Amino acid sequence: MPEFCRDCDTELQASALCPACGGARIVRHPELFSLAIAHVDCDAFYASVEKRDRPELADQPVIIGGGTRGVVTTCCYVARLYGVRSAMPMFKALALCPKAVIIRPDMAKYVEISHRVRELMDNLTPLVRPLSIDEAVMDLSGTEALHGCPPAITLNRFARQVERALGITVSIGLSHNRLLAKLAAERGKPRGFYVFGAEAAATLASEPVSLLPGIGPAQAKRLSALGLTRVGQLAGLTDRAARQKLGDEGPAMAARARGEDVRAVHTDRVSKSVSAETTFDGDIAAQTELEPYLWQLCEKLGRRLRAEQVAAAGIVLKLKTADFLSRTRALRLANPTQLPESLFEFAKTLLAREADGTEFRLIGIGASPLADQALADQGDLADTATPRRAARQAAIDNLRIRFGNQIVTRGVGGQAGPRRAALPKPPAAK
Repeated sequence: MPEFCRDCDTELQASALCPACGGARIVRHPELFSLAIAHVDCDAFYASVEKRDRPELADQPVIIGGGTRGVVTTCCYVARLYGVRSAMPMFKALALCPKAVIIRPDMAKYVEISHRVRELMDNLTPLVRPLSIDEAVMDLSGTEALHGCPPAITLNRFARQVERALGITVSIGLSHNRLLAKLAAERGKPRGFYVFGAEAAATLASEPVSLLPGIGPAQAKRLSALGLTRVGQLAGLTDRAARQKLGDEGPAMAARARGEDVRAVHTDRVSKSVSAETTFDGDIAAQTELEPYLWQLCEKLGRRLRAEQVAAAGIVLKLKTADFLSRTRALRLANPTQLPESLFEFAKTLLAREADGTEFRLIGIGASPLADQALADQGDLADTATPRRAARQAAIDNLRIRFGNQIVTRGVGGQAGPRRAALPKPPAAK
């Protein structure tokens, strides 16, 4: 059974303790030295950065978030022992953990640390895809000759380097595909290193279906009504049975339950712009009918900006008329933003100038030029609302990551709420 010591990288054989350093953090797995897809997650990232900078808080429960009417952006593992969770209302978190230390988010600092973690990742492989400010997936296939060791040991050295150089910790999931690597990274936190190989499907079979990405409480309830409460039950469905029970999404859901994932780790590219557009089923002229589509695109654009860790320093409205003539209108922003409601308000101004009775077959919204996300939505003495809106958006993002995109829907005007009826989905979003 391949195994090694996480404290010194010594390769071992059936050892409870490392003979070289006495360490007890031993990783062992039959496929340990042949797997190369890794999911890296910074442990309680914002809280860990704050504890690093304030060592006196090391053993204290720390919550990153807004005031008593705000929400928890994230919290440390000590606070989690009290039941505090991300996206929880602050008043509820304080009721559970009244002695918690509350710290407002310092995004510029977190972004700087995130970039430094990314630099260390880039030293390992060119195939790095950031998924958020504190997690990324990497493909280390073919790097053994470069680093002189299997990907597992390279990743372990990386984890220790992050601790030593940046003062925070990471958890690592290692497998043969992205889905299983992500599920592995959730185990053994903090400072985890978990491996999923051929045994993954059997190991996960008894877990609740809510473990799988994209299955939130509502979807889990729907599956439960069909007698599908465990991953193994869902995994056992044929494509035909899955489609009959769950509709068109059923086969893909069953495939995830079996641990199947064919997504490659595509390296991210430096973007000069980020955009989203949709073509209508029928031509539309009225501004009031165009705005719901524009709002959906602004939400999508905001998600893409946050995923790529950039902000809009300008916006571009694109319209295509019924006779295929294009109109492009641009506006430079005084302050960069990632917030969909801000994008929508500026885009709506541009749209109002073009909604002159002309019928349009397509609408799009883009961000160009781009700016560093650390500059986004900071507010000032005269604008204290924008940072609160940014914190609210971060809470919504956390909810969607945990429970799926439909757990919170937001209508025109940007008001958020739990699972309201959504606007009709544009038929040809790109």
